[in-house]
Amino acid sequence: MKILILAGGRGTRLWPISRNFKPKQFQKLIGEKTMLQHTIERVLPIMKKEDIFISSNEYYKKEIEKELPYLNKKNIILEPAFRERVAAFLLFFCYLKDLKEPIVVLPSDHLIKDVNIFQKAIISGKKFIKQNSDFILLLGEKPNFPDTGLGYIKNGKLLKKENGFEIFKVDFFKEKPNLKRAKEFLKLKKYLWNCGIFIFTPELIIKLVQKFVPDNFKRYQNIKKAFLKKNFKKILKEEYLKMDVVSFDNAILENYDKIAVLPVSMGWSDIGSWSALKDALTSNGENFIKGNFLGIDTKNIVVYGNGNKLIAGVGIKNLILVVTDDIIFVCDKNKSHKVKELVKKIELDNKKEYL
Repeated sequence: MKILILAGGRGTRLWPISRNFKPKQFQKLIGEKTMLQHTIERVLPIMKKEDIFISSNEYYKKEIEKELPYLNKKNIILEPAFRERVAAFLLFFCYLKDLKEPIVVLPSDHLIKDVNIFQKAIISGKKFIKQNSDFILLLGEKPNFPDTGLGYIKNGKLLKKENGFEIFKVDFFKEKPNLKRAKEFLKLKKYLWNCGIFIFTPELIIKLVQKFVPDNFKRYQNIKKAFLKKNFKKILKEEYLKMDVVSFDNAILENYDKIAVLPVSMGWSDIGSWSALKDALTSNGENFIKGNFLGIDTKNIVVYGNGNKLIAGVGIKNLILVVTDDIIFVCDKNKSHKVKELVKKIELDNKKEYL
């Protein structure tokens, strides 16, 4: 089994810590290791180093090599441009000899508290796909609050019990519901958060891309033919830049009926926003502090400081305060999902030095 770790995203909702030159997967948001390093450490006990691959952008090559010096440089797959997950998967498949062997796809910037459960779920998921290669399997976290920033999966028919886990056929997906619907999903107990963790065979995905994204399939064929040849980089750049920018969820998952989900309770969070980071690491009403902070009468705040600079506050509640060398960012905790809009405004205002 091979594992592909996706490390090419920008993580804009965690701006201004997550920046173009060093997005959130390369930041030490939790503890003294980066999110990418935490992700690698979760899989090392169940994987060989030579079976772990990183998919990222050419821009982050040096950062990845610095963080993961023990990883073979040939296992770092660099996209010449960002073209979403379908393209990233197809490029990865060029590096594989056995397209029938299950692979696992992991985001590089998520939090998983119960590593033991995660590892057992991956092993069980691999076994299921080995026996049911016409399925795509997802891991789904059992929700504990009505999060409106995540995708939800509804359990359907029970397909199999595997090593203490149950695997269900997916009835349908709902991406980022409103608060009323998210509360309904929580009560019904048949809905799961979509963790963005997939197990499937490359052979199946290639067939589905050929069916649902035919232009990308043709370009994949051209890249595959040139693989390991002298003109590979030239062909890769030409063909990759012409690939459609399509989401794996939209292009494949929503169009294919054999999708399964393995429910888990592993303390998962996508750390997709400042409020998600706080909710994942603190109890309701507690403060999340990283840096040199001094406060009086503060409640339910996030403070993320830079270096030894003192950040002080009096009587503040439900606030996010982030200080970097060049930016001071203040936000209502309940509006942290709008950070992405702020980043777009910075782009439109041509203040790219702050991105």
